[in-house]
Amino acid sequence: MLTFRPFRNADPPLLAALWRSRADRPCLQQPVTPELLEQLVFAKLYFDYEGLIVARDDARPVGFAHAGFGPNEQLDWISPDAGVTCLILTASDCDEEAVAGGLLDRCEEYLKHRGAKSLFGGGVNPMNPFYVGLYGGGDLPGVLDSDAFARGAFESRGYRQVERIILMRRDLVGLEPGVDRRQLKIRREMAVEVVPDAHSTSWWEACVFGEFELTRFHLKSRFGGPAVATATFRGTAPGGTAPGDTAAPGRSVALIDIAVNTEHRRGGLARFLLHDAFRWLMREGVLSVELQAFESDAAALAVFANLGFRQVEQGGLWRKDV
Repeated sequence: MLTFRPFRNADPPLLAALWRSRADRPCLQQPVTPELLEQLVFAKLYFDYEGLIVARDDARPVGFAHAGFGPNEQLDWISPDAGVTCLILTASDCDEEAVAGGLLDRCEEYLKHRGAKSLFGGGVNPMNPFYVGLYGGGDLPGVLDSDAFARGAFESRGYRQVERIILMRRDLVGLEPGVDRRQLKIRREMAVEVVPDAHSTSWWEACVFGEFELTRFHLKSRFGGPAVATATFRGTAPGGTAPGDTAAPGRSVALIDIAVNTEHRRGGLARFLLHDAFRWLMREGVLSVELQAFESDAAALAVFANLGFRQVEQGGLWRKDV
């Protein structure tokens, strides 16, 4: 008989084994250990036992799902106004539709009981409380198109897709210098400042990305003043893990944020900053960069395409109001 219950302290080995059993799902980073789940999920300050639901068929675990909340406006604690079901994972040898649906029902009950007025299916920044580095790419990509049962569960329960997310990647081998006239003019006027092992800029960033090495690049005028553009990258392997704990061949990083001051936009600064960042990363032994962007952000996608990124996957953000 199919039953559901909240997380218990003895569950991590069972959940890690269930995760590893789904090596057929490319959206799940492999391999996963109980220690890695502890580091990236259970150790979060806002982790709530009631938000992680385990499905069992008699005594056998056949799936789990995890719901949580994004940050408040000050980025110094969670906000109960909107909740997100970050992950739905089922065993391959069960009634996946029934298990996924039952897990989602109970995640919704948990979120609504704690005050959520809007429910999201699949996390995107800043609604990304859990599983960064474990699901999808550099950040949470909503629900990946390849994650068929999760998509079906959200759709069958009245969620609508409100945004598309494009995952992209490029190899840094063969990176060519930017030599067009506008880029040369920027180089005469601007300089890039590199901050390795950068500190988090908010409590929320520390919670979500604090287990990863952050490198920040600031673009500043050579004549002084604050940064006019900033790019932040994270290592794709969390600190303290062995090299074999990351599935990506070679060393890879993820672009998690690129921002240009409003008055300096559409001047080629983002492309210049990223190209210089890629050159620095390549000298440090990085072989590839991954990122994601909303399909509706045509300007960002044009910059990334110009820099040689190619699409590798798509995801969708799902939403339901209650």
